[in-house]
Amino acid sequence: MKKRTIDEKKLAALVRQLLVELGEDPGREGLLKTPARVARSLAFLTKGYGETPRKAVGSAVFETRTDDMVVLRDIEVYSMCEHHLLPFYGRCHVGYIAQGKVLGVSKIARIVECFARRLQIQERLTQEIAQAIMSATGAEGVGVVMECRHLCMMMRGVEKQNSVMTTSAVLGSLREETAARQEFLSLALRRP
Repeated sequence: MKKRTIDEKKLAALVRQLLVELGEDPGREGLLKTPARVARSLAFLTKGYGETPRKAVGSAVFETRTDDMVVLRDIEVYSMCEHHLLPFYGRCHVGYIAQGKVLGVSKIARIVECFARRLQIQERLTQEIAQAIMSATGAEGVGVVMECRHLCMMMRGVEKQNSVMTTSAVLGSLREETAARQEFLSLALRRP
């Protein structure tokens, strides 16, 4: 992957122009430093373009005799809708049936972050996480469920503040075997 470089000065100039187009005065006190702040913010919110799942996992794939299901629930997710450049946020639940290898637990969250910190749609984000976990572990099966709220739907358009979008991706045995899929879903969606 090519190293990511962002020209924050150029990005700040574009934000300044955006403020003008919106009818604002970027020279007023409250907006003087806004273009630079937004440029830094956008660089951070899209840092996933400079990351790969392989880099996120590093050497934290461990050989084990385990062939059971591993589930990590309630991973916080913050991403940006590629259609409106507004945030969506929520929780991600990841599970896999180990096949002689497990991931360091924090690496699952790092994979989620790698893809979430890009302009996204939730459906693709869910699939990308599942495929990366499968690739990293060689798991028998992988499942990912995401539950997110989208500000592009809450703040504009239909303005439905209580809506939650749920997406899932299941690969391998979790797709093919009903009992395995049910076990994953019951563990992932269990409420305290």
